Amino acid sequence: MSTTKKQATATTEALKQVTYLASALKAPRVTEAAARLADHARDAGWTHEEYLAAVLDREVAARNASGAQLRIRAAGFAAKKTLEEFDWDAQPAVRQQIAALASGGFLTEARNVVLLGPPGTGKTHLATGLGIAAAHRGHRVLFATATDWVTRLTDAHRAGKLPQELARLRRYGLIIVDEVGYLPFEQDAANLFFQLVSSRYEHASLILTSNLPFSGWGTVFGDQVVAAAMIDRVVHHADVLTLKGASYRLRNRGIDTLPSIKNQNPAD
Repeated sequence: MSTTKKQATATTEALKQVTYLASALKAPRVTEAAARLADHARDAGWTHEEYLAAVLDREVAARNASGAQLRIRAAGFAAKKTLEEFDWDAQPAVRQQIAALASGGFLTEARNVVLLGPPGTGKTHLATGLGIAAAHRGHRVLFATATDWVTRLTDAHRAGKLPQELARLRRYGLIIVDEVGYLPFEQDAANLFFQLVSSRYEHASLILTSNLPFSGWGTVFGDQVVAAAMIDRVVHHADVLTLKGASYRLRNRGIDTLPSIKNQNPAD
């Protein structure tokens, strides 16, 4: 048998072995990457170490992408909206801050993000975009409106499992609470929401969106003391971003502002 044929046979046998080992390791993409990169590695004069690193890099990248999609689906986003899709021309003042937050540093520091502003200015889109970015960085994320979070906590409380539910939620790197302030809470609901905020304080991150200034949260939660304590914990380690302008949904409708938010400063 010629040298060339021997080399081809050896290569075929090696790839068969790679296929078997990749299957045993539950890393199927290794087989494809090994075959695809083999000729390039030989032509480029790669070392064995460089070739192995390149093959494993393809497997890790594919796993990360697959895992991110699973985390995004499990998060419960109302709609999948990325930061790349956001209309920055409408909110140029917060672009740099959002870009910094998208790097994920606030998650490792257990910091919060609060997005305040009139309806339709992009708060939910930005919160979702940051959540998707977090999922791509390996963090587990949960998204729901404030009302839905209260319903979830109420159900756990009635079942006598609130401590267990709060402990389970602390294992999520990011919880997003959308639409704080759209509907007022009963006293019991406000207390449950306060427990959610307190359980995550300095442990894991929250993103909250609200169309109301902090001064209006007392009305939402029915108690100025509870609202003050909640705001204190939320903003102690937080980036507070204020969005301004008219609603995207009112564009080209001949309406420049909404009565409920006219002349209101969300950060007051």
